[in-house]
Amino acid sequence: MGDERENRINADPETAERSLVSLVLTVVELLRQLMERQALRRVDHGDLGDDKVEEIGQTLMYLDLRMDELCEHFGLDRRELNLDLGPLGPLLSEE
Repeated sequence: MGDERENRINADPETAERSLVSLVLTVVELLRQLMERQALRRVDHGDLGDDKVEEIGQTLMYLDLRMDELCEHFGLDRRELNLDLGPLGPLLSEE
């Protein structure tokens, strides 16, 4: 039998909350980056008018700012949100 401490779950509410917030913000950041890439593809393809390009640009800047604010509020660094997927590399792009 192994050490009983190895089988315990860390039930510290603060640690659990930070882990959950980190996971949620990781998913939000992944979606934000995917939306940004898709918008840039559409802009490069010429599918959008000037007004729509401006609107998308403003929206993406706002989302980026909100991510910074949320990370600051929860005491996280955006680099902490990136997950190492081993041989596949990092989950999030390095912006």
